[in-house]
Amino acid sequence: MQSLPSSLLLAAMAIVLVTGCEDAAKKSAQAPLVATALRPSPAAAQPPPQNSKASQAAQAQQKIPVLTTVPLPLWSREQLPSSLLSSPPVSDKASLIARVEEKFTSGEQNFKAGHLDAARRDFDTAVDWMLQSGYDLDNDPQLRELFHRVVDTVYTYELQAFRAGDGFQETPAVPAPIDEVAEMTFPVDPRLKDRAEAAAKNVSHDLPLTVNDEVLSFLNFFQTPRGKAIVETGLSRSGKYREMIARILREEGVPQDLIYLAQAESAFQPLALSRAGARGIWQFVPWRGNEYGLKRSWWVDERQDPEKATRAAAQHLRDLYGLFGDWYLAMAAYNCGPGNVQKGIERTGYADFWELYRRNVLPRETKNYVPIIVALTLIAKDAAHYSVQAELEKPVPSDVVKPGRAIDLRLVAETIDVDVETLRTLNPSLLRLATPDDPAFELHLPVGTAEKFSAEIADIPPEKWVSWRRHRVEPGDTLTSLAKKYKVTATAIAAANSLGDTRSLTPGDKLIIPAAQPVTDMKSRLVRYRVRKGDTLGGIADQFSVSTDELRKWNSLKTGRVSRGMVLRVYTIGGAPEARPAHKKTATKRKAPAVKTASSANADPKSP
Repeated sequence: MQSLPSSLLLAAMAIVLVTGCEDAAKKSAQAPLVATALRPSPAAAQPPPQNSKASQAAQAQQKIPVLTTVPLPLWSREQLPSSLLSSPPVSDKASLIARVEEKFTSGEQNFKAGHLDAARRDFDTAVDWMLQSGYDLDNDPQLRELFHRVVDTVYTYELQAFRAGDGFQETPAVPAPIDEVAEMTFPVDPRLKDRAEAAAKNVSHDLPLTVNDEVLSFLNFFQTPRGKAIVETGLSRSGKYREMIARILREEGVPQDLIYLAQAESAFQPLALSRAGARGIWQFVPWRGNEYGLKRSWWVDERQDPEKATRAAAQHLRDLYGLFGDWYLAMAAYNCGPGNVQKGIERTGYADFWELYRRNVLPRETKNYVPIIVALTLIAKDAAHYSVQAELEKPVPSDVVKPGRAIDLRLVAETIDVDVETLRTLNPSLLRLATPDDPAFELHLPVGTAEKFSAEIADIPPEKWVSWRRHRVEPGDTLTSLAKKYKVTATAIAAANSLGDTRSLTPGDKLIIPAAQPVTDMKSRLVRYRVRKGDTLGGIADQFSVSTDELRKWNSLKTGRVSRGMVLRVYTIGGAPEARPAHKKTATKRKAPAVKTASSANADPKSP
């Protein structure tokens, strides 16, 4: 390889010095690098690009100096996952520890704030940085203590958060009907006009009912099988909310016929979600909902609360009418925003929806929005005339309680003997399988169950409401089978239910399941398992009721293969698993697996 000319090398060094000065000016403090020899990076051997702007952009994006310190010998940045390349290379152990502590602290803050997805990313990054650092974590006491402290805490947090794929997942939304209908165009049936005009004259209404070609085209669509299904589904579901909506519209002093705006928006589906991110029966976008007091958090979205969203929609529509003095313009502004309607009025000089429609100054969806609502109003007021049949669902009464702190919906369901879906239906604003840690939050329960809930939930400490469970004993249940199902020990279940020496279970009884324990109990859960001949990672994971991914992370395993004699770290609740009966096919006695429980985080420091 030909050596670099001295002039080029000096120029490169000068660039580094200038770059370093600029970075120092931007940052108030920077961790010092260890004093190591400098060597040219491969990039320094390449001639500088001709385009100076491109060169500056590349340097700004890459932020890698031309001359770098000699990296630690145990890993190469080219082998790291792409997610780690955004972080600076580890210069020494102190820098690694500082970065891991910072990321770990960020994860704890996110977890306590209820941002579990962000917390998980922070924790995973902290662990990955240590595993990919190139240091021998087992033989360095300081790094070993940090690694196991992070893993112990993360494991406990995962248990408290009802485990990924369960409490972490948001309640799935359903498509908003307005997205399907508002962008369509349909032919006008000439025979329908006279019938529609005659029907409009014979129904009571408190919104203007215009019958023109634009309205007739959607009346025609709602006579098709697909259109009729949308109308009938919405009208049936409206029975649940009709009384509540009518009361709130009356209290806010707006027309009763505005209920059909919700029919058009969502077909009265609280979980409806549009392509634009609007949610709920009244399809509020986030910022508009916040403007009218609809709160959003990781746990709750009040846009999906039928009563609160109805109140907000009535107030918003009243404000829009006050702005434009016309209900059609108010409805158009509800869809596309008052600014767009105001611009259309200023461009044309007409404060009339149909003039704005004909002059094509409104978005296409908004142009169709008002005709859809008028068409649905005509059909709903005279369903038989349009051959629409819908049996109204009845309102669902409920009891209301204030738990006072976060509680897992599964625990609530098991306490009052209902299914979780019933609770979700009664509480559509809940995004997760738990309530927020908010003393003011009101939880809706099936009517007649509030007293039972209050009496039975008192048996469980409030701080355990997001982790402990209840289980009704079924024939064939044993403490061992329940322990495996809920990932606890049989001893813990027996202690929580004061079973004493009597371990037999009676079908129909209810048991308290202590599904997670505090961080302070984690020291007794570290188990060291020596791999035997024939063991697989999956089999070991099943034996200790953990996942293979957890085993790989705890033991820095790059593959899913284990070999005889390896000693694995296993974090399992309560220590070693219970002894199981020998398999009938095994005639000879097998030596018991080498398992020992560490009594403290520093036990057996020499073990890997």
